[in-house]
Amino acid sequence: MPSPEAPHPSEDPLDRRPSGPTTGTGLMDGARVKVLIIDDSAYNRRVLRRMLESEPSIEVVESARDGEEGLKKALDLSPDVVTLDLEMPKMDGFTFLRILMNRRPTPVIVVSGKADSQTTFLAMELGAIDFVAKPQNQISPDLYGIHSELVKKILGARMVSMDKVCRLTRREVPRSAEAVAPLSTGARREGRIVVVGASTGGPTALQTVLSRLPGDLPAPVLVAQHMPAGFTKAFAERVNKVCTLEVRETENLVLPRAGQVLITPGGFHARVSGTRERPFVKLERTGPGDRYVPSVDRLFQSAAEVFGAEAVGVVLTGMGDDGRHGVMEIRRLGGQTLAESEETAVIFGMPREAIQSGAIDAQAPVERLAGEIVVRCRRAGESSTVPGAERRASGS
Repeated sequence: MPSPEAPHPSEDPLDRRPSGPTTGTGLMDGARVKVLIIDDSAYNRRVLRRMLESEPSIEVVESARDGEEGLKKALDLSPDVVTLDLEMPKMDGFTFLRILMNRRPTPVIVVSGKADSQTTFLAMELGAIDFVAKPQNQISPDLYGIHSELVKKILGARMVSMDKVCRLTRREVPRSAEAVAPLSTGARREGRIVVVGASTGGPTALQTVLSRLPGDLPAPVLVAQHMPAGFTKAFAERVNKVCTLEVRETENLVLPRAGQVLITPGGFHARVSGTRERPFVKLERTGPGDRYVPSVDRLFQSAAEVFGAEAVGVVLTGMGDDGRHGVMEIRRLGGQTLAESEETAVIFGMPREAIQSGAIDAQAPVERLAGEIVVRCRRAGESSTVPGAERRASGS
């Protein structure tokens, strides 16, 4: 998921290259993003329409007061993006998502309160691409506070591949993943810490990777997923239910241990501190100038500083370039680096930037990354090849 950074409304840091209808929204340069608003609150519909219509790059084509009305309008009007409330009369957001993703897959951004964090992640498992946290009070002028974040995510939807979203939600493994050449790590040292970074599309990708890691993985896993405060604990609890590793939101000064996954809490950055023999996680509050929260670069760079050649960095789907400097530092100090390949990345921004830095050892489909991580964390003397990864990317 993208960070809660707030660029000026007129700033567009996103890739504006045209994308075909099967690899994105099909928008061409300069085209306005057509948005359908679905919310049972008349106040919320009015405020969301007002804030989105203030953006020259966005066109609100319609609004709907429940999932039933929203589904009809989504099928009739073919919007580029849908903003969706979850708890609604007649047809709730979950039923809406199930039907829409089967009939006309469309980027959906959930606009949900923090109290609905568990249901938000259920919506993402059903195909929603991202979410924005709205104020707890349903009728509140604070709703205007989500303006920048919502606009950024709506504009970012032009980069989303709905084919990949649907494949991941249906748990389909791409056939070509079976035929990619194996990678040998040679005589490099085994990893003693794994750091993973993700943004848009990350919750589903992380669940795919983490659920495939064995319970006896001889290294802790630290995760920086761009996510607002109030959601990461629920996310960790949800992922923990499908993993053999223990998954939880990290706390300050925690000592990471093998067999454990620590999720950086939203609203904070995580750094690895201490020594290689006795490392600990240090949480730092974010500042107004921070582009990405939690920061992948800060986590990766700190892991490299403490663990050197024994650090393994993994960059998953997401917008922007967070993680690029981090993998370069891990690589510079002798560690190992992986990136999700374009084949499965819902948004190839972060992995592409990491690959183009020249600091990635291998890229692989998301379903193969767990095997790649295991190979790099095996103790010396064990086999170090795994199918499904391409040799070091050239950046092309």
